[in-house]
Amino acid sequence: MKKGLLIVLSGPSGVGKGTVRKQVFKDSSLNLVYSISMTTRPPRPKEIEGVDYFFVDKETFLKGIENGNFLEHAVFVGNYYGTPKFYVESLREQGKNVFLEIEVEGAKQVLSKYQDDPDVLSIFLLPPSIEELEKRIRGRRSEEEEIIQERLNKAKREMTLKNQYQYTILNDNIKRASDEIRDIIRKRLNKK
Repeated sequence: MKKGLLIVLSGPSGVGKGTVRKQVFKDSSLNLVYSISMTTRPPRPKEIEGVDYFFVDKETFLKGIENGNFLEHAVFVGNYYGTPKFYVESLREQGKNVFLEIEVEGAKQVLSKYQDDPDVLSIFLLPPSIEELEKRIRGRRSEEEEIIQERLNKAKREMTLKNQYQYTILNDNIKRASDEIRDIIRKRLNKK
């Protein structure tokens, strides 16, 4: 059995990574599986344990870092986020194409560990503009003004890193952006 792809979708907070991912996953022929991240932040309304994230306490997370159990990890707005290493690699060994939807700092860590792996795809999702990104973040109505400003400042810095990815996709239209990502994955699978 061929080892599966590792697909890294990244971009600033609020760019629509989750929405685009859900559209991409509608194509069952791509044999995609979503890599669930672990976090210490509390669930948002409608988020489900083991579907959106593995929600854990800080002590559990720190023990995981100490034991080298993460492909990447980061602290953002006071909360820890990380990708469980064993979970991802066991899925790839089963021939599944593992899809990581992660923040930019985490993507940098993953891509540095897999820089010689030809079965890794890196995709940066760009917002149409910083103004549109702000509108999306504010539309969540889930964060204080200070957090919104922190997210926007971080997004501006992150967008300067887009050239470190194999592909940059503009998310000005969810269907078009999703179709573009599906085409990229399909082409890479056809080369295997």
